[in-house]
Amino acid sequence: MFRHLLVPLDGSPLAESVLPVTGALAQTLGSQVTLLHVVERGAPAVIHGAPHLTDAAGAEAYLGGVATRLPPGVPVTRHVHTVQEHDLPRSIADHAAELGADLIVLCTHGRGRLRHRLLGGVAQRVAARGRGPILLVPPGKVSAPAFRCRTMLVPLDGQAAHEQGLEPAAGLARACRASLHVLAVVPTLGTLSGERAATGQILPGTTAALLELDEDRAEAYLTDVVARLAGTRLSVTAEVGRGDPTATILDAAKHIDADLIVLGTHGRSGLDAFWSASVAPRIAGKAAVPVLLVPVTGAEATA
Repeated sequence: MFRHLLVPLDGSPLAESVLPVTGALAQTLGSQVTLLHVVERGAPAVIHGAPHLTDAAGAEAYLGGVATRLPPGVPVTRHVHTVQEHDLPRSIADHAAELGADLIVLCTHGRGRLRHRLLGGVAQRVAARGRGPILLVPPGKVSAPAFRCRTMLVPLDGQAAHEQGLEPAAGLARACRASLHVLAVVPTLGTLSGERAATGQILPGTTAALLELDEDRAEAYLTDVVARLAGTRLSVTAEVGRGDPTATILDAAKHIDADLIVLGTHGRSGLDAFWSASVAPRIAGKAAVPVLLVPVTGAEATA
């Protein structure tokens, strides 16, 4: 489980939205926290309405102040990278590897369309460059209530590769004494995309019948997943949703009052665009709760 959390901060209150989640996880898991600031080359004077930290002394003082706002007893170290960097996402990913961090915690930044655009910037590029899990936290108040992880949503698509998100999800659920809700999404005739959408228009009856078969297979698959998790002594429930993957996942998260969504990322096969590069950013860009992205490996993940 996550023993070392890396928290990149740019000096803005928006980026500090990650602190309640970071503090709660560090306490629960007994994790070390490293606060990181990377001095950017050609950085703007103001970022997200706050002065940008452009010198080592100012950054050190800032991180020192932030460290005092984490829960007592949490081991905190500070690291300021003073060599000006142009590629911030690469620097963050490199620091995670160099410092031995096994989880990067980032604020998605922004709201609405701006939030989605920025997520496609720093956070998504860190995810693309990194080799470990990334926790994306939606913007909120630093004074928000302490984060509690009681219910976790884990969308799956039937591929073994994407089940790699199940292990950290189960481990985190045990540590937090949380329940797991696994979800498979099967498109409806009206939410198909790409070639399948064209086929659905030409052969709607046949396509609808095939989607019904997909739903039956998804139900059988989730039954197997729940059975495999039965020995973990976790509370596990399952559901097959129908519709657009992003909307269905977000609706399910709201319906079960999820505190965290766990996604395996970078797959290219399975239920069409379910795991395409566009789905995970849309979920993280719109979710009202943190999203844990777990990179998947193996042949199926790159198919």
